[in-house]
Amino acid sequence: MSAKVAIVTVSDRASRGEYEDRGGPGCEDWIRGVVTTPLSISRVIIPDGRDSVAACLRGLVAEGADLILVTGGTGPAPRDETPEGAGAVIEKELAGFGEEMRRASLREVPTAILSRQTAGIAGKSLIITLPGSPRAIGTCLNAVFAAVPYCLDLIGAAHIETDPTKIAAFRPKAK
Repeated sequence: MSAKVAIVTVSDRASRGEYEDRGGPGCEDWIRGVVTTPLSISRVIIPDGRDSVAACLRGLVAEGADLILVTGGTGPAPRDETPEGAGAVIEKELAGFGEEMRRASLREVPTAILSRQTAGIAGKSLIITLPGSPRAIGTCLNAVFAAVPYCLDLIGAAHIETDPTKIAAFRPKAK
């Protein structure tokens, strides 16, 4: 059975067709380049805002998405409310994801401290919020993805494997 991955781009302009979505395709390219098990990937573009993000995430969790990557809306601008929308859906926050993504991003840009990425679990879905830039998406996913396959195992989501030459998934050895 293939893992269900949902990619959500949060952008007022992209949702109106005024701006090319680069974050969604960037997430998909990264995932397809690293995960070796079969995947079903869906992408959606929604407007910024707490309510639109929460409604979309609730729907994806209900549809059984195993991994939900949300790109955009994680900065300090007034319409950047992705973390608040995700927070309305997440049942268990995984603060270490955000901490590590910011740490990795700070090696590249000093403005990474303005970023508010987070991750958490809702039902059997792992939700990870990411920046909107494809380069920053890669930086963040490279920093945390080794823990994603085991997290999916622990929450009862689909089993995924990675190409160990790109990301070596960590799973504790059985005793």
